[in-house]
Amino acid sequence: MVAVREGHLAGDFDLDQWVTKFGLDKAQAKHLRALYLQLESACVQENAALMIKAREMAEILQSMHMDLDTLKAALIFPWFELELLDQEEVEQLTSKGVFALLRNVNEMAAIKTLHVRGRNLSGVQVDNLRRMLMAMVADVRAVIIKLAERVAYLRDIKNEDEEVRVLAAREIADIYAPLANRLGIGQLKWELEDISFRYLHPKTYKKIASLLDQKRLERESYIAHFVEHLKRKLNDDGISANVYGRPKHIYSIWKKMDNKNIEFEQLFDVRAIRVVVDEIQDCYGALGTLHTLWHHVPSEFSDYVANPKPNGYQSIHSIVVGPEGRTVEVQIRTEQMHQDAEMGVAAHWRYKEGSGATKGSSFESKIEWLRKILAWQDDVKDSGNLAEEIRSQVFDDRIYVYTPTGEVIDMPAGCTPLDFAYYIHSQVGHRCIGAKINDRIVPFTYKLQTGEQVEILTAKEPNPKRDWLNPRLGYVFSSRSRSKIQHFFKQQDRDKNLVAGREVLENELTNLGLKLSDAQIAVQKYNFNNFDDLVAAVGCGDVRINALVNYIQSQLIKSEEPPEPVLKRTTLTNTKNKSEVVVEGVGNLLTHMAKCCQPIPGDDIDGFISQGKGISIHRRDCEQLKQLLTKHPERNVEVHWGSDSSAGYSLEVTLFANDRTGLIRDISAIIANDKVSLLGMNTRTNESTQIATIGLTLEVPGQEVLSRLLAKLSSVEGIFEVKRG
Repeated sequence: MVAVREGHLAGDFDLDQWVTKFGLDKAQAKHLRALYLQLESACVQENAALMIKAREMAEILQSMHMDLDTLKAALIFPWFELELLDQEEVEQLTSKGVFALLRNVNEMAAIKTLHVRGRNLSGVQVDNLRRMLMAMVADVRAVIIKLAERVAYLRDIKNEDEEVRVLAAREIADIYAPLANRLGIGQLKWELEDISFRYLHPKTYKKIASLLDQKRLERESYIAHFVEHLKRKLNDDGISANVYGRPKHIYSIWKKMDNKNIEFEQLFDVRAIRVVVDEIQDCYGALGTLHTLWHHVPSEFSDYVANPKPNGYQSIHSIVVGPEGRTVEVQIRTEQMHQDAEMGVAAHWRYKEGSGATKGSSFESKIEWLRKILAWQDDVKDSGNLAEEIRSQVFDDRIYVYTPTGEVIDMPAGCTPLDFAYYIHSQVGHRCIGAKINDRIVPFTYKLQTGEQVEILTAKEPNPKRDWLNPRLGYVFSSRSRSKIQHFFKQQDRDKNLVAGREVLENELTNLGLKLSDAQIAVQKYNFNNFDDLVAAVGCGDVRINALVNYIQSQLIKSEEPPEPVLKRTTLTNTKNKSEVVVEGVGNLLTHMAKCCQPIPGDDIDGFISQGKGISIHRRDCEQLKQLLTKHPERNVEVHWGSDSSAGYSLEVTLFANDRTGLIRDISAIIANDKVSLLGMNTRTNESTQIATIGLTLEVPGQEVLSRLLAKLSSVEGIFEVKRG
């Protein structure tokens, strides 16, 4: 559900009344009122919108009971973000502490670089990420202010063009909502998700909202009777509890429908009740009362009190079959659990508890993952590993496994026993020679599951294997483990790295008919001073052998090939391309195939939201796409081919061959036999080398047909290279 915007009810705005609702003491209220008047007096007409946004941010934070400095920072932030106020002016208006907080909020902008997975980051971007992590650990209020700002922004753009709404919603749904979830701030998470969902899937959002509204009065009446009955029974059993119906969030309803592939009518928990008690033992007492009154659905029972979620969330969830055979979801929790679930880390700055309120274990657990990243990332220099670890910690699913002593280890889903060993300690990973899961020996490639007990078998001396770094073998999953293994080999004797690197590189090049000296052309590409540095980097795992060899091959082919002929460029067309590409999380934006890489069904593809032209569909390995995403990562959208991808797609293929009589005939025969349409052909022969360059314009239905055709063309006598595009 989307919250009501108080900040935009500006027609009859009363400052004194507005400040009073914050519940501050007289001195604090005076400070907040004075700051507001100072900002308002400096606010020129064109910046009036900033004043409204400042009020709205403060209102969001007030609902979370944040302290006075946080409220002041929220009021100033719209001006500070646009550099309309400098450090001196901020400190004159407030204090050095508020300025430091605002500076930390600005550091949060670095999180945008995580929007596109698999993209290498520059040194500056990595430094920005490190500063962001330090800012979050130093004062997590900066994150809360940034999340409040994103909520205010989403509310503000409801009447903007679809492109503006989609770009903002995609970024916020992908980055800021998961971050709010990781910090346990349910109050902001739900609104970020619901508004983003409304912008990305407007039709689905309206459909679910309509279905909820159709029987709203009947549902409210039913819940009222259910609540009254449960209250009486709890009171009879001596359990003090606050029982009330709770709103269902449209995004959560859609997600459950999508995950379980069910219709709205099949949902168990459209009717929802919350029971808030005083003590943990009362949670289980209330659960007993609930199950005495009504039968529960065993498959839908979850005890997050005994087994909290990754972000520290605690509550008992049970679905019961209530009166008239209707299912009702009931959540049971203590008041402290409720505050933690709604406000997460923000609960620890509640001014009513005093400015000196201690940050308890719940708070510590919610930011421990930040401290862990800071602790290990100083040991490695690979920028991609840092970015991937943050993505993993914030956005990916987590598993919980146990050490033999009962300690819980929080890891990304997909991790292996080797990952577990490196999460315990680098030396445990380096000395690992085997692993047991629940006392049973398993291979290193085994995927860990939540609840399993893991025991690592170690040798006396460290002896990691270079094969562990090969992603195809599946020994390690997490970027953290890979970084620690790479770091180990880096620290080994340089002579050993040279020998190992030379052996690996020479073997790979020999298999391709190339010489070791051919690798000289990659020295500058990888920013090394000399060839030995490159070879040593291969030996210690800094440079991945597959990427290096592919680069060497591409450069050698480029230097040997004759000048490109002028071929007729054919615009890639298909009769149904709007319906054949599915754009994840976007409404009705137009899509078109990019001319630079000419994707066809079966290719791995990505989408890029272009200015005023809808979404351009690129092959994922397209160089132009990589350049675009470097400048505008927030414009990336996930796309995939739809189920109806049967139209013909035109694209260009270039053949390089030793010229001979009958070459064109053989090529044409293969194309005809595969029932592929030949739309055009252009040939050119270099008289001095007798190398023919043949440009083909083909129409194919998809990647499978194209791959088969290219393989057959490659086998034609005289053809030594077939290049798509």
